[in-house]
Amino acid sequence: MSTPNTEPYAITMWDFSWLERRWPGAGYEDWDEALSQLVDRGYNAVRIDAYPHLIAADPDREWELNPNWDTQSWGAQSSVRVRPLPALTDFIRRAREHGVRVSLSSWFREDLDNTRVHYNTPERFAEMWITTLRHIEKEGLLDTLLFVDLCNEFPLRVWAPWLYTEILARNVFRARPGDNAGAIPPEASRTEAWVKEWTRDTVGRVRAAFPQLKYTYSYSSELATWRDQDVSSLDLLEPHIWLANNEFTDYYDKVGYRFEKFSPAGYDNVVQRGRQEYLRNQDQYDASLFRMIDNVADWSRATGKPLCITECWSLVDYKDWPGLEWDWILDINARAVEYALGTGRFVGVATSNFCGPQFVGMWREVEWHRRLTTAIKTATIDEDLRGA
Repeated sequence: MSTPNTEPYAITMWDFSWLERRWPGAGYEDWDEALSQLVDRGYNAVRIDAYPHLIAADPDREWELNPNWDTQSWGAQSSVRVRPLPALTDFIRRAREHGVRVSLSSWFREDLDNTRVHYNTPERFAEMWITTLRHIEKEGLLDTLLFVDLCNEFPLRVWAPWLYTEILARNVFRARPGDNAGAIPPEASRTEAWVKEWTRDTVGRVRAAFPQLKYTYSYSSELATWRDQDVSSLDLLEPHIWLANNEFTDYYDKVGYRFEKFSPAGYDNVVQRGRQEYLRNQDQYDASLFRMIDNVADWSRATGKPLCITECWSLVDYKDWPGLEWDWILDINARAVEYALGTGRFVGVATSNFCGPQFVGMWREVEWHRRLTTAIKTATIDEDLRGA
C-alpha cells in the first residue's frame, strides 16, 4: 500500500455506484452520510471506479452512460448522466475527512460514443490514467489513495474491451459477410506474451509518472494457474474469489445461474435452488472456497506480493429480492473472512461485494459488520508483508 501498515484494511467496493446511484433512495445521494455509515460499520477503505477514460477524453463534459444491466444493484439500471470531475476529487476529499482511504479502479463504463475503446494501446491507456491521477494530484489528494487497479478483472472482455479492438477489427475484415458473431475474439489469457507485455508496459509507464503509488490489475479468472503468470510488475495481487464461481466448483452450473444481464431467469433459479444447493453440499462448497483462498495465499508466498480482496466471498450476484434471504450469505462470508485472515497474506479484506447502502439486507446488519471489521483490523499480517 502507499503507506506502511501492520494490520489489514477493512475495505469495500463501491464500484461505479458511488457516482451513478445518486437518485433518492439509491444509497449514494449523500456521500457524507454513506461514508459515515461505512465508518460506523468499521471500514477504513473503499474501492471505486475513477472513470479514467472519460476524464482523459474531456474532464468538463457530462457523459451519458448505457446500462450494463438491469438485473443488478450496482450502478444504474437505465441510462444515466454523470460528470466524473469534479465528482472524483470531491469524493476522495470527503473520504479523507472521514478517515477512509480510496483505491481507484475502472470497469470502463460504456458511454454513447463508446469512448473506452480508443485507449487501445499501452501508451494511450497509461496516459489516460496519468491524466486522471494528475487531477487528483492537483487537488493535493494523492496521499489518500491506497492503490490503483488499472482495470477490473483483467483481461475479461466485459471490462477490458479496448484490449480486443485490433483483434476484432482483423477478424471482422477476414470474416464472411454477416458472420460478425464469428469475429468476436476468445477471452485472452494472462499467460499470453502480448497480454504480459501490456501489463508490464502500462504499469511501468504509470509508475514512472507517479512512483509513490501502488499498482495492480485485479483478477477473477485463471487464479488456479498462477504459476504460469508473471506478476512481477504488480505491487499487490487483487484476486476476486467466490464460493459460487471459482475454478474448483460447479455451483452456478447446478443452480442454473448464467450471469443474465437483462433477464430475471438467473435470479429465479437462485431463488428456487441457490440456498438449497449450498446447504445440501455445504462441506464440499466451503472446501472449494477455502481451497481457492489457500491457492492465492500460496501465490502471495511464492511471489512475495501482498493480497487485497474487494469482491468476495459467497455468490457473485445477489440483491434484495423476493425469496433471497441474507442469513446464509452472511454466514458464508463470515467464515471466509476468518479463514482468509488466518493465512496472514491479506493486507486488505472485504466482507463481500454487497457491502454498500443499496444492499439493505446486508447493510442493516451493523453488528455483523463491526464484528468482522474488528477481526480484520486486528488480524496479523505475515512479517514479510508488514509495511507493504
